[in-house]
Amino acid sequence: MATAKNAFSTPLNDKDPYIYQVGFGNGFASEAIPNVLPVGQNTPQKNKYGLYAEGINGTSFVAPRHENQRTWLYRMRPSVSHNGFNDAPENSFLESNFSPLNPKVHVSATQQAWHPLDIPSEKVDFVQGLRTIAGNGDPTTREGLAVHVYLANTSMGNKAFVNSDGDMLILPQQGRLDIQTELGKLMVRPGELVVIQKGLKFKITLPDGPSRGYIQEIYGSRYELPELGPLGANGLANVRDFEHPVASFDIDQSDWEIVYKVSGKLFVCTQDHTPFDVVAWHGNYVPYKYAMEKFIGVGSITKDHIDPSIFCVLTAKSKTPGIPLADFLIFSPRWDVANGTFRPPYFHRNTASELMGLIYGVYEGRSDSFKPGSISYETGFCPHGVSWEEYKKASEMELVPMRVHEGTLAFMFESSMPFGITEFAMKSEKRHEHEPGMWNDLRNNFIANIEQVNQDLKAAGLPEIKP
Repeated sequence: MATAKNAFSTPLNDKDPYIYQVGFGNGFASEAIPNVLPVGQNTPQKNKYGLYAEGINGTSFVAPRHENQRTWLYRMRPSVSHNGFNDAPENSFLESNFSPLNPKVHVSATQQAWHPLDIPSEKVDFVQGLRTIAGNGDPTTREGLAVHVYLANTSMGNKAFVNSDGDMLILPQQGRLDIQTELGKLMVRPGELVVIQKGLKFKITLPDGPSRGYIQEIYGSRYELPELGPLGANGLANVRDFEHPVASFDIDQSDWEIVYKVSGKLFVCTQDHTPFDVVAWHGNYVPYKYAMEKFIGVGSITKDHIDPSIFCVLTAKSKTPGIPLADFLIFSPRWDVANGTFRPPYFHRNTASELMGLIYGVYEGRSDSFKPGSISYETGFCPHGVSWEEYKKASEMELVPMRVHEGTLAFMFESSMPFGITEFAMKSEKRHEHEPGMWNDLRNNFIANIEQVNQDLKAAGLPEIKP
C-alpha cells in the first residue's frame, strides 16, 4: 500500500493515522505517486505506468456546473474487470420501498421509541448488519430516504460494498470505523460523521471491535451545507472542517467480492484483484467526514427560541423548491442565556417528521431512558415536548447563563415527507411507545385561576366566564 501527503492536509493523531484534504464541495486532486495525473486532459491516449482512466459521475452529464459532481480515477484495473453479477444473499432486515401499500411498512400516528439494538452474537459485517428502521419514498423514483442502524462485529476482509441507491451519512455510536474507499481512507470515530456517495466502493474494518451506529441514506439528492442567510459568511458547520481522503492504493491480486445494492436488492460480483487500486484521482465526487464537536452554534442572546434549523449541519433538497428532503441537526454543548424565556424545547407540532438518536452523553426530558444508541420518532404534526418534570423545573428555575447538553451529542433526522416504519422495527423487542402519561400533570392552570380571570374580565367591562 502506498500513500503520499498533500499540501493543505490535516495532521496525524493517535486515533486517526490518515491525512486529509480539507474543504466542502471543492474540486480536489490527489496522487499517491507524484506526476501520475495527466495534465490538461482527462483521458490521454496513454496514462503513466499503463494505468486506466475511469470516470464516475454522481450527477447527470448536463447538470448545471455548480451542481455537477464527477471524479476521474487512474487505476490499475478498471471496474469492468470482474466475473459478472449474481444475486447476493438477502438481508431480510433491509427495506427500500416505503409506500404504505408495502405490507412490510407500517404507519404510526403515535410517538415510537427503541432502546439500543443489540449487536448480534453471530459474525456480521457492516453490510450484513444493516437494519432498516424507517424511511420514505423509493430509490427507483430518486426521491426519499431510509434510516438504518448498523450492527457489526466483523471486518469486511476481501469484500467491498457499493450502494447504487443513495448517498449514505454514517454516524458511528460505538467503536471507530476504518473505511477504505476507492479515493482513500478515512478513520471515523463516534462524534464524527462520514458521507459516502452512491456508486463508490468501500469496505469497513472495525479497529475497536463490535460497532453500532446510525445511517441516513438519501435517494436522488445530495447533502449540502445549509444557507446562512442573515448569519452572514460564517457559523454552523464551517467549510474548512470537512475532511476528504488522499489517494491510497493496494497491490493485491487475491480474490474479492463486491456487493452492490440496486433498487434495494443485493447483487454480488467477484474479481481476482482489489477494487482499491486507484493511484491518483481528481474531481469533486469525494467522500468526506466531519467532527461534529467543531460545529459553531448560534442562538438567541435576548429572548425566545430561534427555530431548530440553527442546529442544521447538512441538508438535502427535495424536488419541491425551498423544501428540504432531509435536514441533519445536532444538539451539542452550548450556552443558554435567553431572558424571560422557557428554555427547553417548547411544546410543538411540526410539519416535518423527526427521528432522533444519541451518540453519547445524556439527553433529558424523554419519556424513557434515552441512552446512546436509542431512537425516538414522531411523525409530522404529532404533538410532543418535554416531560412534566422538565417543564416544571424550567418554569420555576432562576434564569441565569447556563451550559446545556454538556458532554452530550444528540442528533435529529428531519424530513418533509412522512416516514413509514419497517416490519423489523415495529416487531423489535426494543420498541416501546412513548408514555403519554408523562404529561398527565400538565393540569389546566387557566381553570385554577378562573377567579382572577373573571376579575380581569369585569375590570375590562366584559362578561365573566362560568366554568
